[in-house]
Formats: sequence, structure tokens, C-alpha cells
Amino acid sequence: MTTPNKTPPGADPKQLERTGTVREIGSQAVWSLSSCKPGFGVDQLRDDNLETYWQSDGSQPHLVNIQFRRKTTVKTLCIYADYKSDESYTPSKISVRVGNNFHNLQEIRQLELVEPSGWIHVPLTDTHKKPIRTFMIQIAVLANHQNGRDTHMRQIKVYTPVEESSIGGKSWESVVFSVSQLSASQ
Repeated sequence: MTTPNKTPPGADPKQLERTGTVREIGSQAVWSLSSCKPGFGVDQLRDDNLETYWQSDGSQPHLVNIQFRRKTTVKTLCIYADYKSDESYTPSKISVRVGNNFHNLQEIRQLELVEPSGWIHVPLTDTHKKPIRTFMIQIAVLANHQNGRDTHMRQIKVYTPVEESSIGGKSWESVVFSVSQLSASQ
């Protein structure tokens, strides 16, 4: 029997942001969890610290719910997992679901992870490879390595594409900046 290849790490999401093609929108959402140990909740999942983590405290599936106030375009979900640190707490099977609310979620991706160590990039695209538009994203941990019960996730980032709205080849922000510079110099 062959051992499956380890899940290769993706690039640091900060590199994606520096390209100017995406921006992180997790702060615009309301986050909730199916369970958590005290001191290991949403704050740790979103604190930009790879040493902290969410730890579930209950039966599977373990859920992370990300809800937006309005229908939002989402291109990529980035999840940081570290098998070396978390061992049996590390997710091995994850389902990503989207919808308008809890009652109509549809699975759009299922991932099998093998000893992941780093960022896992999950494209959230439709059948035409276009970013999805949704009110809600749910990440469900269906299984952990070594049949572990509770799970650890160290960070989750949610990215939207930067709009290509332009006036004369310039982005709207650069036009506003140019006008404010012009006003200041007069």
C-alpha cells in the first residue's frame, strides 16, 4: 500500500494581498463555531498568530460559520493547519459549504488533507471558474488525523477579488487620490 503524498503548503496569503488582486474580508463577517474550549475560539482563529488556534470541544462535524450581511463575492478561502504541532487534532477531511443561510448550504468542495503543514488555499469558484457570491460559508471538519476527536485550526482568511472598475485605466482609488493631491496643492 502506498502512502498518499502530504498536502503541499500554499503561499502565505499576505503574498496574495500584496499582488493587489485580492483583499481579506473576514472582518466584514460574523463568525461562529459549533464548539470551542475556553480561550480557543474565534479570536484565536482570526488573530494573525500562527501559534494560536481554535480548538473544538464536542462531537464531529466541527463547524466554522462565516456569515456576511450582504451577498458577497468570495474567491479564495485560506486555512492554516500544522500537523507537526497538532497531530491527531489536525483535520484530514474538510467540507466547504455555501448558501444564503444554515438551511440551504450546498457543499462546493471536499478536501482530503494528508499531514498538512502551512496554508491550504481553497478556490471558491463556480463551474465557470468565476468567484462565488454568497451570504454564508461553512467549513465542516469531518475527520481528523489518527481518528482524533477534537480539531485545531490555526487561522482562516477569506478573500474577495479586487474590482477592476477603472476610469481611463486607473482604479477608482487612484483617481480619488489624484484629485485630493491636486486639491491640496492649490
